[in-house]
Amino acid sequence: MSLILILVFALLGLFVGSFLNVCIDRLPRRQSIITPPSHCPGCNQKLAVLDLIPLISFLSLRGRCRYCQSPIPIRLPLVEGITALLFEFLYWKFGLGLELGMFLVYICLLIIIFFIDLENQLVLDRVTYPGMAIAFAFSFFRPEVKTFSFFWPVLGVESALLGGAIGAAIYTIIIKITRVIYGRDAMGWGDMKMAALIGLMVGFPLVIEALLLSWIAGGVVAVFWLVLRLKRRKDMMPAATFMAVATMVSLIWGQVIYTWWLP
Repeated sequence: MSLILILVFALLGLFVGSFLNVCIDRLPRRQSIITPPSHCPGCNQKLAVLDLIPLISFLSLRGRCRYCQSPIPIRLPLVEGITALLFEFLYWKFGLGLELGMFLVYICLLIIIFFIDLENQLVLDRVTYPGMAIAFAFSFFRPEVKTFSFFWPVLGVESALLGGAIGAAIYTIIIKITRVIYGRDAMGWGDMKMAALIGLMVGFPLVIEALLLSWIAGGVVAVFWLVLRLKRRKDMMPAATFMAVATMVSLIWGQVIYTWWLP
C-alpha cells in the first residue's frame, strides 16, 4: 500500500468534497452546479482561487469571508474533511481497481443526500434517480455469485434489482400504515426512493440490514434530541440522513455484519 497514493486520494477527496458542497448548496434551490462561479452568499462577491483551497482557505480566513467578514458555514470544511478521510480509507481498504471507483461514486452520492436531508429535510429526485441508474449500471460489473446461507445464490444484477424492489416495497408499506395511523404521511415518498436506491447499491439481503441499521441509528438519535429538547415529538426526522450512514456501513462492512449476526 503506497503512502503517496493514500495522500493523493486524501487530496482528491478534499477537492471532490469542495464540489460536493456546491451540490449540497445549489441542488435544493434548483440552481446550476456549474454556473455562476463560486461566490459568497452574503455579499455575492466572486471568490478568488485563494478563497477556494479546501480546508486551508477556511483556516487562513478564520472561518469568515475575505470581503464582507460574514461567517463561512462550518459544513464546508466538514464535508471536505469527511470526503478526504473516506477517500483515503476506501483506497486503503480496497486498493486500486473497479470496486474502488464504484465505492467512491457511491460515497459521494451518499454525502450529498446526507447533508441535503439534514439541512433541508429533502430527498431530491435529481439525486436519487441518477443514483439508481448508476447503481444499476454498476451491478453489471459485480457478477460474482453471493451466497447468503439460507438465501439462494444471486448474481450482481439480480441482487440489485431484488434489493431495490424490497427497499421500495418496505417503505411503501410503512408510509401507507403511518398514513392510516396518523392521518398524514409521517414519511415522505423521497424516503421510499432512497430505500430503493439503497437496495440497488447494496443488493439483497443487505438492503434489509441497511434499513435496520438506519432505524436503530435514527431511534437512538431521536431519543437524545427529545431528551435534550432539540426537537419535539411531532417534528420531522431527517430519515435519509440516517439511511445514508447505514448504507455506507453496509457497503463497507455489510457482509461481515451479516455473517456475524446470522448464527
